[in-house]
Amino acid sequence: MAVRDITIGQYFPADSPLHRLDARTKILGTVLYIVSLFCAHSFSALAAAAVMFAVCAALSRVPFGFMSRGLRPVLVIIAFTMVLNAAFTAGGAVLVTLGPVRITSGGVRRAVFMAVRLVLMIFGSSLLTLTTKPLALTDGLEKLFSPFSKLGLPAHELAMMMGIALRFIPTLMEETDKIMKAQTARGASFGTGGPISRAKSLLPLLVPLFVSAFRIASDLAMAMESRCYRGGEGRTRMNAASLGRRDLAAAVILAAYMAVVLMINGSPLA
Repeated sequence: MAVRDITIGQYFPADSPLHRLDARTKILGTVLYIVSLFCAHSFSALAAAAVMFAVCAALSRVPFGFMSRGLRPVLVIIAFTMVLNAAFTAGGAVLVTLGPVRITSGGVRRAVFMAVRLVLMIFGSSLLTLTTKPLALTDGLEKLFSPFSKLGLPAHELAMMMGIALRFIPTLMEETDKIMKAQTARGASFGTGGPISRAKSLLPLLVPLFVSAFRIASDLAMAMESRCYRGGEGRTRMNAASLGRRDLAAAVILAAYMAVVLMINGSPLA
């Protein structure tokens, strides 16, 4: 797994219907899509979610190969989840017996179901950052949080922190890649040995990575202060986002999708 395989926080520039949607529509759509995955209790519901993702991915014009790179860093987690579900879920015929552990057909079914759910969740979430600019994502989060500002929630500051965190994930990944290449040129090895030795070989990366992260944070703070940034009080926007017809159409499609998932979600997973 290479550092460049991490696609979280990356933006893919394109002129597509998904890119032209308002950030609030995409944020709420992503949240509802994840909720629908958690509410799914049958493979039919997952199939509907897969069709919904396929349509959105085609409309986004983001290459599937680029999007699927985000799966590589979490393949171990997905495999571990499948093993746990297969080993500790009872039901159905016994397929394999490994000492006290019995792998049944119900366990295998559950393992496949959870793996598909995780893959769709990762793909669906990646579409949000791949089709939304960091600044638009921050503005969308701030507008969604603004009703809670009357309760004392710092909507602007919270949205700014989340936007900066997403924005600098690719930057920190690039810094990590540079540090790894520099240490590899000096004789360090990160891809040999067992899992424990590989984990130990990554420890020397932490100190220069933390130093680089603090430097980036200091430069960002200085840049914001030099532009007289004092929080969200009284701030205006040059390009104010507004909901249009395409956002209304997206909301109707999303509502229809949720209705379909609820209708075909009758049979719970055994």
